[in-house]
Amino acid sequence: MLSVKHLSKRFGAQVAVDDLSFEVPAGQIVGFLGPNGAGKTTTLRMLTGMTQPTGGTATVCGFDVLSQTIEVKQRIGFVPESGAVYESLTGLEFLEMIAALYGIPQETARPRIEQFISFFDLSMDTLKNKMLGAYSKGMRRKVVITSALLHNPPVVFFDEPLEGLDANASVGFKTLIQTLAHEGKTIIYSSHILDVVERVCDRVIIIDKGKLLVDGPADELVAAHNSGTLERLFIQLTGGEQLERRAEDFAKTFLP
Repeated sequence: MLSVKHLSKRFGAQVAVDDLSFEVPAGQIVGFLGPNGAGKTTTLRMLTGMTQPTGGTATVCGFDVLSQTIEVKQRIGFVPESGAVYESLTGLEFLEMIAALYGIPQETARPRIEQFISFFDLSMDTLKNKMLGAYSKGMRRKVVITSALLHNPPVVFFDEPLEGLDANASVGFKTLIQTLAHEGKTIIYSSHILDVVERVCDRVIIIDKGKLLVDGPADELVAAHNSGTLERLFIQLTGGEQLERRAEDFAKTFLP
């Protein structure tokens, strides 16, 4: 489903992604992890056809992200961290526009939209009559997730998807992506909430400074590094232990 070979991206002298390679089959949820500035978002932007690689190749469902961008975009869903929407449209107008862009007939699009509305416990009255600019962050997030899944794509990229969702919606979302994976969809899940990643992902990839550090099932990686948890493994591999010590020293300055 997803093949990445020696992918790289430079911005002038800065190397954002450095010779990254991995494969993801159908039906797998992969946690794509790294500290801020590690190259996660740049990688996702290349894999979704939004940014051109400097070197290497990547294919989605057999289509090249550089030379077959339209074919790639037809087969993916993407929930970016920003969750940007057209604020002057109502939620329903936005979703119907997305459906039209993917060539979904209106008689098919409306029932599908209503299914997501029911799942996310949204109000149809709000979607019809309220501009997206007036929505709460959580409501916008639900609309963006819906827009990414409307066309039933075989590959879906999530960048911090739980941002803004309440506890109930978060639980529902985690069940949703696990069900999608069981149905054969490929899920790339980028998040800083590592306990969630550890629970829902079949495998994790950790990168730092654009380079691949580890790739494998979370429990096997944790055991191999004697880390105890995915969070501790992440800290060990990405230099977080030094930050922990600095935080402890800083906190002591507040003591009387």
